[in-house]
Amino acid sequence: MTRQRRDVHVIAKRVRRWKVTQGGRTLSHHRTQETAVTAARRAARRSRVDLVTHGCNGRIRSKDSFGNETSARDIEQ
Repeated sequence: MTRQRRDVHVIAKRVRRWKVTQGGRTLSHHRTQETAVTAARRAARRSRVDLVTHGCNGRIRSKDSFGNETSARDIEQ
């Protein structure tokens, strides 16, 4: 049986509220995007999946991988 990857997402919930989700399940709520990204980064490292950060408009702002790949850090462009 193969393990299904479920990426961790940081999404704007309401004005000035952010939530961290994984596989449709809410992991946590935060007042700032910065604290949400910090919590999401820990969850993504633990699960060895991608971290996807969305902006206030719902579009993807950045994506970082914590899966099985080279040790070189991803570079945002």
